[in-house]
Amino acid sequence: DGLREHISWRVAYATAHGRDAISRIVVHLSDINGPRGGVDKRCGVELRLKGAEPLIVEDVQADLYVAIDRAFERIERSMHRRLARRRNFTSISAARQHAP
Repeated sequence: DGLREHISWRVAYATAHGRDAISRIVVHLSDINGPRGGVDKRCGVELRLKGAEPLIVEDVQADLYVAIDRAFERIERSMHRRLARRRNFTSISAARQHAP
């Protein structure tokens, strides 16, 4: 339950400023080495923005919570960059249409 709550919080925080542009988000968790231990807890995040290719990030750490946090930090940055590019492209296109 704690893990599920942590992921829910990270999803809400990471997507707070782009929620309207997101069509889907999928989180994959795995233990690569199983009971052998080591740096092997993987968190993969796939975020789909409407009308764009999916953003996919993955992080592997010894602690699953750290892997989740780092993956969501990276997906949030990627999403903001993609949305900023989209806004810039839209404003440039609009300016060209209104140019004499």
